[in-house]
Amino acid sequence: MNWRWVAFIAAMCAVAGGVTAWVLHAPVVDHWAAVHTGTVNEPGPYYGFWSGFGSDLTELGIIGAIGTGVYQLFKKYNCHEPGCWRVGTHEMAGGQFHVCYRHHPDYDGARPTHELMVRLHEEHAQVQAALHEIRQHPIAKIGDEAHASASSEMP
Repeated sequence: MNWRWVAFIAAMCAVAGGVTAWVLHAPVVDHWAAVHTGTVNEPGPYYGFWSGFGSDLTELGIIGAIGTGVYQLFKKYNCHEPGCWRVGTHEMAGGQFHVCYRHHPDYDGARPTHELMVRLHEEHAQVQAALHEIRQHPIAKIGDEAHASASSEMP
């Protein structure tokens, strides 16, 4: 069963019920809304609104801006797996993605143990040593010298 459709249908039924209740009790609801938003003509038109409910609009804007900032900060640091709300503290694909321990392929859905961390560190050290050895290989130096001499001959 798709829960999104169930939630959507439930929300639509709630909206339809609210509209029906408003239509059936329109005078009471309209007066309540007018009093609580301050639109009843007290000393002048809309004075009550700007002195009451309307003055809170900037506060709602500030709260919305803070909420948006917190959301964006959270989205920056959460797991890149779609639908996961955990904080992504583990790098994947050379730092391109940050995922939680449940979605990292090396952890198999469990928290990393000390033995696993040591094994992954040793594998990383071996890869780095192999890369360092490749960079220090004499053929690479000859290729670099040929490239440097070719570029110095060009006008």
